[in-house]
Amino acid sequence: MIKLLILSFTILFQNVPVTFTGIEYVEGTDSLKVSFRIKNELFLRDYQQTVFDDLDLEVLRKFKPFPSDLANNYLNKRLGIYADKKEIVGKLLTMEVVDGDAKFNLLYRVSRKLKSITVRNNALTGLYADVENLVIVSMKNYESEIKLTPGHTEQTFLLK
Repeated sequence: MIKLLILSFTILFQNVPVTFTGIEYVEGTDSLKVSFRIKNELFLRDYQQTVFDDLDLEVLRKFKPFPSDLANNYLNKRLGIYADKKEIVGKLLTMEVVDGDAKFNLLYRVSRKLKSITVRNNALTGLYADVENLVIVSMKNYESEIKLTPGHTEQTFLLK
């Protein structure tokens, strides 16, 4: 979990566009807890380009809070998670904007005997060539991290 804190601070001080995804599988349960963090302004721009390019960016900025169903739709389009090669859909639990960062927490249902997780993160890849989408996957005796880029948007993590 220390890596999560270090990466979170790294995001704050980087000049390149960055997102952070933390995926935690609690062994013996049937769920993944996923946190996703992105600069709010970047989220709004990417949302507009990805989901609703006819909507003016100023309209999106005025949503206080941003509609959870719209955010959930965006996250499931940009953040693909596959459990044992089967795509799963996340459910947005919470979202908040703090100090200019949009923070989302999602829940994904999976098998209790999960063997692999594949993560596809396309956030901001249509807007920036130098985007870094940082991903950490952790469970009881396993932790791995990867930096995804527009040229490498997907990674499989073998858990057992």
